[in-house]
Amino acid sequence: MDRINMEIEQVMKAESVEIDGEKWVYDSSIDHKGRVPLRDSTGVWKASLFIIVIEFSERLSYFGIATSLIIYLTKVIHQDLKTAAKSVNYWSGVTTLMPLLGGFLADAYLGRFSTVLVSSTVYFLGLLLLTMSRVVPSLKPCDGNLCDEPRKVHEPIFFLAIYLISLGTGGHKPSLESFGADQFDDGNPEERRKKMSFFNWWNFGLCCGLLLGVTLIVYVQEHVSWAMADIILTVVMASSIAIFIAGRPSYRYRKATGSPLTPMLQVLVAAIRKRNLHLPSNPSHLHEVPKSETTQRKLLGHTTKLKFLDKAAILDHRQDSIEQNAWKLTTVTKVEELKLLINMIPIWLTTLPFGICVAQAATFFIKQGVTMNRKIIHNFEIPPASIYALTAVGMIISVTIYDKILVPIMRRATGNERGISILQRIGIGMIFSVSSMVVAALVERKRLNVVHKNPFEGSASMSVFWLAPQFLIIGIGDGFTLVGLQEYFYDQVPDTMRSLGIALYLSVIGAANFISSLLITIVDHITKNSGKSWFGKDLNSSRLDYFYWLLATITAVNLCVYVFAARSYTYKNEHSTTTIAVADCDDGDNRKGMV
Repeated sequence: MDRINMEIEQVMKAESVEIDGEKWVYDSSIDHKGRVPLRDSTGVWKASLFIIVIEFSERLSYFGIATSLIIYLTKVIHQDLKTAAKSVNYWSGVTTLMPLLGGFLADAYLGRFSTVLVSSTVYFLGLLLLTMSRVVPSLKPCDGNLCDEPRKVHEPIFFLAIYLISLGTGGHKPSLESFGADQFDDGNPEERRKKMSFFNWWNFGLCCGLLLGVTLIVYVQEHVSWAMADIILTVVMASSIAIFIAGRPSYRYRKATGSPLTPMLQVLVAAIRKRNLHLPSNPSHLHEVPKSETTQRKLLGHTTKLKFLDKAAILDHRQDSIEQNAWKLTTVTKVEELKLLINMIPIWLTTLPFGICVAQAATFFIKQGVTMNRKIIHNFEIPPASIYALTAVGMIISVTIYDKILVPIMRRATGNERGISILQRIGIGMIFSVSSMVVAALVERKRLNVVHKNPFEGSASMSVFWLAPQFLIIGIGDGFTLVGLQEYFYDQVPDTMRSLGIALYLSVIGAANFISSLLITIVDHITKNSGKSWFGKDLNSSRLDYFYWLLATITAVNLCVYVFAARSYTYKNEHSTTTIAVADCDDGDNRKGMV
């Protein structure tokens, strides 16, 4: 009778836990008072909307500055084309590499909410200094509208301001995006499906900020003043910070867990110490924390790659199992976390050429628009940077079609909850990047032919909308590859490195900007020694069409390497401690990239 009562009690307890799981969120999150979050009043879209608002504001500021930066450097500060392109690439590179530091601090020490708040404040101070550099009489480049020779004090203040914005972006970008994704519980099937759409709609909000940045803000820069545009951006950023703070009661928070790099070093040290030991034939004999002792942590299943690292989890029976030294014995999960990062390296490297193609849109593409006919109806002339809006249009189109049409069709066809794999999505976008460079080369060749036929008028008779196809194509590619990279790095990194995962995605663009500058330097040196440089003092004396063909070739060859790396890639194999299975937990080692 006692045994029957015990079984009834266990069943009732299990049912109670399941009911609690619907009411409360048991994924290690806490609410703003440090308690277990209530599902109905926290997280999901009610919280994400506040987060998307501040992302909209940040992208409005970033693209309002970034797309017109090369124009400002050449027209106001009077840098030549090659120097200005390098300056833009360096700034963009720093801006997208700084998140590696910001993501690390968010995961290890500060937490994501605090990091977003601090970095947004730094961003605001950068905008404020930028405004002062164009408003305060002693800091302005010059007194009139036309600047033949800017004041010497203006240039260092200007660069200090935009690099302060870079510093703010370093903490803002990785922390905010991962903080937004944290609002969805992977253990709840309904929230998990919403989370898959989150990255798509996150980028929709991003594109709205981009669109206004390269149209409204750039128009104000061109037809009113640079100072007025800066004032608008500063006010919008201050307002969005206030809105972000107002959403505090509805957020779900994750505590900082200490340096995520320490467990990786422990695995390496333990594996080297045990390099002479033999691996057990059965992986179940390797050390792992029992599921009953974990606190909602997702354990990773064993994989057969990089077997040397498995030695870190070999149980040494001479040790006291109660007092284990983490530098001598680690768990299978920690070993697999290090394997995840190592397996990401080929994917990271093979997406760099895509980033190089993207870098051209904010530099040479826009500079081409300056030389062309930008008049539309009734002699209204659009700012050259506004053509960049077409990348956002292309991205919105591709994200909307992907989320609303392609994914539902592919879900029914393949049975895969995502529709197609993340790496397949990235690969599709890389095909578009090759196409954009081919189209860019053909259009630039057409522009140069117009210049040669009429050297006095130049390409002013050629409509700027000849550039529309290359902007649209690269925007469509962004909708596949950039969104795919966000989802890939967030999803595949260890749980303790989610902010750093978003930073890794951004670092692809950052490293690509530096490589683009290096490539310009190398090509300039080689072609100059061969007769005539591809990069002249201005566009009409340059051969950008040759440079675009070079990028198309590099990206096409790299795409073949990417396909090989993606096909051999093994996705994360998770085992949740809860009763609900995670979507990506099946088939372990057999779950290949399959591009």
